[in-house]
Amino acid sequence: MSTDAEDVRGRTIVAAGMESAAAGVESLTAHTPPVELTVVMPCLNEAETLAVCVDKALAALAASGIAGEVVIADNGSTDGSQEIALAHGARVIPVPVRGYGAALNAGINAAHGKYVLMGDADDSYEFAHIPRFLTQLRAGADLVMGNRFRGGIGPKAMPPLHRYLGNPVLSFLGRKLFHAPIGDFHCGMRAFSKDAYARLGLRTTGMEFASEMVVKASLLGQKIVEVPTTLQKDGRSRPPHLKTWRDGWRHLRFLLMYSPRWLFLYPGLTLMLVGLGLMAWLLPAERPLGHLNLGVDTLAYAAAAVLLGFQLVFFAVAAKVFAITEGLLPEDEGFDRWFHYVTLETGLIVGVLMVLVGVGIAASSVVSWSHAGYGPLPPVQMMRRTLPSMLCLMLGTEICFASFFLSLLGLKRR
Repeated sequence: MSTDAEDVRGRTIVAAGMESAAAGVESLTAHTPPVELTVVMPCLNEAETLAVCVDKALAALAASGIAGEVVIADNGSTDGSQEIALAHGARVIPVPVRGYGAALNAGINAAHGKYVLMGDADDSYEFAHIPRFLTQLRAGADLVMGNRFRGGIGPKAMPPLHRYLGNPVLSFLGRKLFHAPIGDFHCGMRAFSKDAYARLGLRTTGMEFASEMVVKASLLGQKIVEVPTTLQKDGRSRPPHLKTWRDGWRHLRFLLMYSPRWLFLYPGLTLMLVGLGLMAWLLPAERPLGHLNLGVDTLAYAAAAVLLGFQLVFFAVAAKVFAITEGLLPEDEGFDRWFHYVTLETGLIVGVLMVLVGVGIAASSVVSWSHAGYGPLPPVQMMRRTLPSMLCLMLGTEICFASFFLSLLGLKRR
């Protein structure tokens, strides 16, 4: 009996101890603040500077009382960067897919924080500025960009070609094409909320990742603000991964491809209007222009401009439909309304009417030829009929087939 009583009493004590331990763990968890900010650094063989960057980021978090962490998105380093990061208190995320964007995306997705700040691991950015980024995020900003031109660029920190040509030109294009309120489009230190990042649906894996982030944030109407930050010469003894002409062209190409309006639509409309204007002016007769006489030769080039312009306008519409369908560009309500009215049937009607007009002009030319006994006709006179006929026939045919192609692209959307 006494033995049974002791066993019961022992089990009771053990159970009470386990409950007490569990309560202690719950109490500890309850008093551990959730991670508010994750600092993500892409890394590819940054052993020379990684430790100081991690230390500076953690020190900035601690000094400001920010509950945060540092995540190193390692892109396959072979110089021991992973061990250095772990030894200095960072969390390492291996990223097998090579590329600046691929590394950052993996690190951001693995972040525990409500907010994320990204910065290079080359000791060129000032992580002590973390609080000024977080202040804007707490105030409701979706994306907070650093501006190195406002904060200060140290000696030899940015090549003159980047500082006075590349970055200003690309930043100007970003503001012009996408209305992004950004003075430093390619600053590598920026912060955002994870919710806002998830809505962007970024696709690129290379250096274009930085541009895609700002472009999509602008197109989605997210709140973007800038804060001044600095740039110092990086602490590496090797050349940077960035290649001036290659990566500059990649950024420029990306900006143009993400703006079908400026790449295709506006040049196409300009060519069409200029070509149609010239044709209307030159159809009745030759026109003097200074010491020159513009005749049927110029009329032929005008017709070619109309055809080329139509092709560019078609490319603009097709690119827009494809990009929205594939999630590369956000939905555009105005474009969707237009797409509902301009249907396959509408395009076919317009195209057939233009073909009929072309056939009618050609028929009138044949009638004139018959009146002349099918003999020789003044070539200039006939060209003034042949060119408009040819233009209507070609445009009408292209409109019909373009309508089928756009309808095919739009199947997924409907």
